[in-house]
Amino acid sequence: MTDTRSKKKGKKETPQRNSKSKSASTDTATSVSASFIWLPVIISIAIYAYLNPKPFWDFLDIWIGFSEHYDGAPATHQEDVTYIQADIEKRDAIVKAFKHSWHAYERDAMGADEYHPISGVGSNLTKAGGIGYMVVDVLDSLQIMGLDEEYNRARHWVSEKLTFDRDDKFSTFETTIRVLGGLLSAYHLSGNDPLYLEKAQELADRMLPAFETSSGLPLPAINLAEKKGYEAADFPGLTSVAEVGTLQLEFKYLAQLTENTEYWRPVEKVMQKIKNARLPSGLASIFLMIENGYFYTSAIRLGSRGDSFYEYLLKQYIQTNASEPTYKAMYEDAMDAIHQHLIQKSMGKEMIYTSEIIPENGPNNELQWRLTPKQDHLVCFLGGSLMLGAVRTGAKTSHVSIPPKPEELTEKGHRDWKTGVELIQTCMHTHDTATGLSPEIVYFRVPSDGMDVLPNAPRDWYIKGAEVGKFPPYDARYMLRPETIESLFIAYRLSGEQRYRDHAWNIFQSIEKHCKVERGGYATVVNVDENPARQEDKMETFFLSETLKYLYLIFSSSDVIPLDKYVFNTEAHPLPIFDSIIRPEII
Repeated sequence: MTDTRSKKKGKKETPQRNSKSKSASTDTATSVSASFIWLPVIISIAIYAYLNPKPFWDFLDIWIGFSEHYDGAPATHQEDVTYIQADIEKRDAIVKAFKHSWHAYERDAMGADEYHPISGVGSNLTKAGGIGYMVVDVLDSLQIMGLDEEYNRARHWVSEKLTFDRDDKFSTFETTIRVLGGLLSAYHLSGNDPLYLEKAQELADRMLPAFETSSGLPLPAINLAEKKGYEAADFPGLTSVAEVGTLQLEFKYLAQLTENTEYWRPVEKVMQKIKNARLPSGLASIFLMIENGYFYTSAIRLGSRGDSFYEYLLKQYIQTNASEPTYKAMYEDAMDAIHQHLIQKSMGKEMIYTSEIIPENGPNNELQWRLTPKQDHLVCFLGGSLMLGAVRTGAKTSHVSIPPKPEELTEKGHRDWKTGVELIQTCMHTHDTATGLSPEIVYFRVPSDGMDVLPNAPRDWYIKGAEVGKFPPYDARYMLRPETIESLFIAYRLSGEQRYRDHAWNIFQSIEKHCKVERGGYATVVNVDENPARQEDKMETFFLSETLKYLYLIFSSSDVIPLDKYVFNTEAHPLPIFDSIIRPEII
């Protein structure tokens, strides 16, 4: 028998070593010969990959696990998911991060509108004082996560210290989505605590004068003490389509609760104006003229100043239990226009993204429109929104499976589901940075950009102005934004596919690593492509109201704020779907 123990200990066996040496010589000769055989094959593969990059990179993605490849079509084989179980360990990790932030804010700045975690101080939006931006924006997060002690302290602050008698200008839009929306959500989740409804009515009454314009479009700023609206100093006479088209869920739910049409009619009139002002393309310029309600010649985009208008077209239809078909029609019209004019593909892996259309003066001073391959992180809400629209406006049946079956969706439902899946995948690719975090703004490669002559030119997307050695541009920052995570939440609830949870967990781990402030809270990252990351002393309220809430819900069971019973406002405040007691007038 051979003594294997002696071989492991390195026992000398000269004859065997000589035999090995001969074998090695033979192997070398064989290897050289094989190299000549395989060399043409390798060269052919390389040429094919150069000329046909998409199949090559798709195969490489699957093989190395860089990302998952899927065509976005509704499932043809997966069983219907009836219940999604919680991932308790990951869900509790989200709660721990939330408490790390909230306890620091309570300790350092309770009641302040904003929090700066590095310096450990709070600040207010105006010199007149705060209006509970942080506290009210976070109430429903505390309720949903079951943080009873923290919630009771927050409620006490609202009861004893929250006031809207502030003699200064506040954003009509931000005050609605954060404060009014936060109060209404807290009212519902608390089992109808009258404190919140009382505060919501007071705030809404102070804001209604903003709608007293010749067109009915609200002024972008409101002095809450004066109860008087004001124009924006930087854009006099104008307001953005997102600002006026993202007030409806909040005021209409308040009208439902109070049976008071004075909260319903003004925001409904806004939608009538926007419908009447429709542009031939079906898209919306980001600015409207307050005086007459018509669109002002300005950029067309799904990012800042445009994003939530499109979001609320769908959500208004959902909120009143599909009883207002005009919003379904407006939503479908807008999605048709987006697919026709804004959806593009990148050069390398043909990633789906949304472009912007910019107005310019032509050679003879005529108006021209230029397509630019720029996409805000804000646009990443659209993937989940399209998937939600696919099963709400694009469904052939009242019950759509999880995930939807092909026969359950209309042609447009199929289109929107597929585009939504692919847009989420693109947004996940923008997390392929040194920190694993996505930048504020990205640009996608187009053949005319001339970048191919540069060494190491990006294949698909890049951060504009992010040159080595220069201070990072605004585009490079990560502000703790929720939009990608919001889409991952919707996609997971509608499909039950694990990859969406996996993506969300990867983002959370990157936030933990690069944004966490040890003394408490999380901070903005200045440059997502810099590791270790530099931090900026700012933690937006939406980090606690949206980002961590959506992360919590992704890892919760599907009966926590179910999508068939709730609609989320654009600040992630869940509001119940209801059968309206007020008769709509918009047609």
